[in-house]
Amino acid sequence: MTDTRIAIVTGASRGIGRAIALRLARDGRHVVCVARSQGPLDELVAEITSAGGRATAKPCDLADAGAVAAMVESVASELGRIDILVNNAGITRDNLILRMSDDEWDDVVNTNLKAVFVACRAAARPMMKGKFGRIVNIASTSGLVGNAGQANYAAAKSGLTGLTKTIARELGGKGITANVIAPGFVQTDMTKDLPQQVIDGVKAMMAVRQLGTPEDIAAAVAYATSDEAGFLTGQTIAVDGGMTMC
Repeated sequence: MTDTRIAIVTGASRGIGRAIALRLARDGRHVVCVARSQGPLDELVAEITSAGGRATAKPCDLADAGAVAAMVESVASELGRIDILVNNAGITRDNLILRMSDDEWDDVVNTNLKAVFVACRAAARPMMKGKFGRIVNIASTSGLVGNAGQANYAAAKSGLTGLTKTIARELGGKGITANVIAPGFVQTDMTKDLPQQVIDGVKAMMAVRQLGTPEDIAAAVAYATSDEAGFLTGQTIAVDGGMTMC
């Protein structure tokens, strides 16, 4: 490969998405950093470029299907192609199912599942044109085993598995792979405020007895999006310290 791979990473402004963007940039990708707010994206792009990497900021409301499609299409138009798509953005609206509102359900499903479908659909054609593509959808162990209070989140993340397997089957003959990375408990803004008792209980369920880091997830994404990963497709890889291996 002589040209730089073009990689879109959604939810890139913080946590796992930020770590993925930094890792892919370090690996030589031109990273299109996508999130709702411009400010954090500009800071990330500045960090990447100051380290000698290449990056572009693309603010986008991922709850808006039209905006998602337009964002992907603009990347293909401006940069000439799309090689890698990492759908990482996600939200939570936790509640017990008896109390969960339609809006809480719809908000999570629209952002965590529908936006991924729209982005994949929009990226598929330029990837087919380039005869190369790496799609990675970031799910969660909640989508593998369920989690009380997260019917919407678990359903959306579980839905990514079926979506991704279907994409893998439909596009595999075009040089495009599609896989799911399912993080376990990782040290991010979403977990930092959990009570220590909860953290200790989570660690006790893990073979490695420690929380993961965003960089652990980024490392898995780096391989799944690499040129060498052409034989890896349709898989759900739990990066969770052994929590769900049973």
